[in-house]
Amino acid sequence: MSRYGAAAVIIGNEVLSAKVVEANGAHLIQRLKARGVPLRMVTFVPDEVDLIVDAVSRARSVAEWVLTSGGIGPTHDDVTVRAVSLALGRRVVRVPSLAEEVKRHYGERATDEALRLADAPEGAELITRDGAWYPVIACDGVFMLPGVPQLFKLQLETVLPRLRGTPVFLKTLYLRPGEPELARSLDAVALAMPEVAIGSYPQFEPGLDYKVKVTVEAADRAQVEAAVNALLEQWPSGAVVKTEDDAVC
Repeated sequence: MSRYGAAAVIIGNEVLSAKVVEANGAHLIQRLKARGVPLRMVTFVPDEVDLIVDAVSRARSVAEWVLTSGGIGPTHDDVTVRAVSLALGRRVVRVPSLAEEVKRHYGERATDEALRLADAPEGAELITRDGAWYPVIACDGVFMLPGVPQLFKLQLETVLPRLRGTPVFLKTLYLRPGEPELARSLDAVALAMPEVAIGSYPQFEPGLDYKVKVTVEAADRAQVEAAVNALLEQWPSGAVVKTEDDAVC
């Protein structure tokens, strides 16, 4: 299996127990889509080392880059650095420059526990950003981000420029017929044009003037137009309520 795009591992007992409403996954999906970076998988796991190791290893098996959310603080349940180190086969080490930064930031409150923030997988890179005192810890294509949504959003913007994206061209069609009437034509075009991603999404909200939203997307605008034309040839006149064009950069 080829490795490409990105994968995410969302970590935290509080997420899986509904103590907090998870927001980082949805934000990450939107930002990756906006940059044309394919998202291969999103996994939610508790603060358990073995499960994090397994999730990171599986994510690395399908994706070039892995972004984690949560578990990088100084408390007992912050085990992401240790788990990622195990998944990468690296030791956990104390980074002197990061330890000094932790001491500067916390001052007299820089306890031994606070200094856990200076631990990282051996050989890790520290990615800094204006406006954030704590860096993103990156190692072997794994980027460890905080779980607090405000910090996650800030640090994600530090990482995104490092992820190579491809512009994706998207066309959305809103259709009067239902999915059973559209399935054969969708199957035929999807089979004939595997380089184009075609999605079909039935709508059940009362008052809408369409029953199905169909999306057609590819890295080549001409392929999108060709697939749309192939579909239109098979649909009855008046089937399409409206269309929308969008380009993802």
